[in-house]
Amino acid sequence: MPGVLQRLKQFAQSPQGRRTIEQARRTAADPRRRAQAQRLFEKLRTRRSASGM
Repeated sequence: MPGVLQRLKQFAQSPQGRRTIEQARRTAADPRRRAQAQRLFEKLRTRRSASGM
């Protein structure tokens, strides 16, 4: 049975994996989505520091 990394590699090389990767690249390049992700990370960062970790 292949390991997790091997299965990810196989998926990335498949047509469905290539479509998924391309969609993720387009989404990451969108300024609105990038700002949305930045706000989410900032929210998680402040929540983590507030909990005393």
